[in-house]
Amino acid sequence: MSIRLAVFDCDGTLVDGQAAVCTAMECAFAENALPAPDRHDVRRIVGLSLPQAIRLLAPFAESETQANIVEAYKSAFRQARLEGSLREPLFDGIEALLRDLHKTGWVLGVATGKSDRGLKSCLATHGLSDLFTTLQTADRHPSKPNPEMLEAAMAEGFALAPDTVMVGDTVYDIEMAKAIGVRAIGVSWGYHEEAELLAAGAVAVAQNATELGELIRG
Repeated sequence: MSIRLAVFDCDGTLVDGQAAVCTAMECAFAENALPAPDRHDVRRIVGLSLPQAIRLLAPFAESETQANIVEAYKSAFRQARLEGSLREPLFDGIEALLRDLHKTGWVLGVATGKSDRGLKSCLATHGLSDLFTTLQTADRHPSKPNPEMLEAAMAEGFALAPDTVMVGDTVYDIEMAKAIGVRAIGVSWGYHEEAELLAAGAVAVAQNATELGELIRG
């Protein structure tokens, strides 16, 4: 029997980290005496690795300043977590969906622009760590849409491309999956518009967790 693997993006797909991301980004820019980027622009880069995101948000800054912004962002996020002010709630129905997929034999994974520490903390906070077989982050791979982290998830899950599905809310997720022949499903509650996800190659865009489960199972 073939192994069925479902790989999920994190921010904008599993959890709503919009406010946390925007706040940390504003703190990071302020610490480097730069005006805060527009929150719409910040939301658009969610899903990319942090260094690539900063390059897009501050293309005018010198490379050293961009690196400083990256570190300041990480520090702001860590501080919020330590203070207990970090809020990354699960989207409606996601926990039930993950538990049902796991119960019915699906191997689960995450491919995200988060750091290893950030992802593990997020999953632990929601009591979901034990559901996932493979966790791939920007700490160990090139930024999406490079497919390396998805390929690593498939290798760790012992799954082939025809038996794998990638679920995400940005065109970066969809393009990553399409690059290696993996079925890509978009979600409507994240950072990029439904029309963009379909144009990038998503087979469908789920409107809620129930519909997402139906699409994953095919």
